[in-house]
Amino acid sequence: MSIAEAGEFGLIARIVARLDDGPATLLGPGDDAALVAAPDGRVAASTDVLVEGRHFRRDWCTAADVGHRAAGANLADIAAMGATPTALLVALVVPTDLEISWPEELAGGLSAEAAKVGASVVGGDVSAGPLTIAVTALGDLGGRAPVTRTGAQPGDVLALAGRTGYAAAGYAILSRGFRTPKIFVEAYRRPEVPYAAGAAAAQAGATAMIDVSDGLLQDLGHIATGSVVGVDVRREAFTVPDQMRDAASALGVDPYLWILTGGDDHALAATFPPEAALPPGFQKIGTVHEGTGVTVDRTPWTGGTGWDHFR
Repeated sequence: MSIAEAGEFGLIARIVARLDDGPATLLGPGDDAALVAAPDGRVAASTDVLVEGRHFRRDWCTAADVGHRAAGANLADIAAMGATPTALLVALVVPTDLEISWPEELAGGLSAEAAKVGASVVGGDVSAGPLTIAVTALGDLGGRAPVTRTGAQPGDVLALAGRTGYAAAGYAILSRGFRTPKIFVEAYRRPEVPYAAGAAAAQAGATAMIDVSDGLLQDLGHIATGSVVGVDVRREAFTVPDQMRDAASALGVDPYLWILTGGDDHALAATFPPEAALPPGFQKIGTVHEGTGVTVDRTPWTGGTGWDHFR
């Protein structure tokens, strides 16, 4: 059955049937607005949009994969503020000739990814047009101060939770028409986001934090600019897995290009005072110093820095 045959309300009914309520949901889909508990009294909010052909391809990803990707990109932003995700709102634009099973499976992926952090899809909107998914994530700070991009200080330690380069390797592999190694292709399709690391970093006294969505060096540039400091990344802090080295060699790519500039893994990069104990899952990858910009081993990087939506 196509979406045109099901109609707007038939589509909505099928999507809602795939959703589960999270603990913060007071009123879910079906009314003019949802109600979400906010015990802290402050709500962290973030929005991302995914456009077919720009952010995903249906011949590379299942609808459920796209749901996981879309949810993960937004939930990671909430985690990067030191907050706990509570809810997602989803606006979906679909071509009318699309099989209705596609948005159903998309909803399943969104719901499953949100459930990893105890959140849920609480509402949204649908319309006809080029395939586009816009997601807004909400989160609760739990009494903690938000961790922004502007608090890094000279002398701080730079640390990373999660991995980088895996999704970029998967993208490169898919772009060349291959489907293996599977570990990288699956990392592109469904990033493994270290959600719990965000709140843990906040509790450990992180001075700044960011979700690595567009490339490590590019996103660290936002911390450097916001905090008016220099950030230096140590290349030796990253071990290149054998499978990544082999894939990079086969494709004629420097694997560090994937690790330092590849996006979509949604690792969390944070800065900590030098005396702070790093939370579990974080590893030191560099330092903060007086100055400006981002360097690698104290040398300007010339290999590109990351993703730009308008290039």
